[in-house]
Amino acid sequence: MADTSAKPQWRMGGITVPEVDDYLYDMLPARDEVLTEMEADAAKNKYAIVGPAVARVLYQLAKISGAKKVFEMGSAIGYSTIWWARGVGDGGRVVYTDGDSQRAEKAKRYFERAGVSQRITVRVGDALEFLSEEKGEYDIIFNDIDKTDYPRVVRLALPRLKSGGLFIADNVLWSGKLRKPHPDAQTKAILEFNKMISESADLFTTILPIRDGVSVSVKK
Repeated sequence: MADTSAKPQWRMGGITVPEVDDYLYDMLPARDEVLTEMEADAAKNKYAIVGPAVARVLYQLAKISGAKKVFEMGSAIGYSTIWWARGVGDGGRVVYTDGDSQRAEKAKRYFERAGVSQRITVRVGDALEFLSEEKGEYDIIFNDIDKTDYPRVVRLALPRLKSGGLFIADNVLWSGKLRKPHPDAQTKAILEFNKMISESADLFTTILPIRDGVSVSVKK
């Protein structure tokens, strides 16, 4: 078995076997200075970020879909936000949301250094409340907030997502705990969320077993 003791927290694990997980991360190209620093920052201070493997998927989905408007729920220090901002390109807009003002200030500094601050709107507070106030439609809504709130996100996101838009969520396989007996509140919420997006008549959903599981749903 591969040694997982020295791996950063954002690597997580529990979905693929360690040897395959190591191979996937070893194949990733090096990130630029800002992203590399953010990965180290997240590992040291235990900030929740999606990590580079998932971030590349997010970037690809933005590019493939031609997305120009992204609403991100739960942005932490802005690691995935930068990937989204680069994915939407010039003229694109990404809404960053986080409940912690210190994380938001740190994220702003990273956005400036990454050269994407002009594409990002920073909102500090409750992501669910912010989304509920939105009147327009988004090309992509990305869900990475507290797991117990995941079911609520589905009900709020669908009316605010354009037809053909993407509803994406992180941590939907929850380190493989979904099949264990006596699930806790977070696990129950993710189970409910997965059932909702899989059975919704308005969504076509696939769950990707990468890192901690990423769901990708297309609104019909």
